[in-house]
Amino acid sequence: MSSTDTDLYPLLLQQAAALVQDEPDLIAKMANLSALIYHSLPELNWAGFYIMREGELVLGPFQGKVACVRIPVGKGVCGTAVATGETQRIADVHAFPGHIACDAASESELVIPVRVGDQIIAVLDIDSPVLHRFDAADQSALEQLVRLLEQSLV
Repeated sequence: MSSTDTDLYPLLLQQAAALVQDEPDLIAKMANLSALIYHSLPELNWAGFYIMREGELVLGPFQGKVACVRIPVGKGVCGTAVATGETQRIADVHAFPGHIACDAASESELVIPVRVGDQIIAVLDIDSPVLHRFDAADQSALEQLVRLLEQSLV
């Protein structure tokens, strides 16, 4: 992450809060958050959501190239985030066992579970064509963005 990212996060979080605050529709919220992240942060090639549907992740709103439509729980970085219930920050996706290459240009990935109560309802998935793109500051700020989304759903 560059210092530019750190400077961007306060404004990004302020904009995210405004986008989700009074909007009742989950898909609309996810669509705007995907666009906000994709167009605000440098060195990304994909930003979006996968939504839990009948026990698997199904492609939701996103920005970037076409993507995998369905991901089983426990498979790939997104499925692992659901299976473990934990954020997955992967410096080199090619070293991740079972990585699903939806876009061969992706080198690193950050996946954050989205919860309502104790239930994971979706994941935020962000990909970069740069190895080691995401650091602890990125993870913390984007987890805060997901918390804003979660708080708007209750």
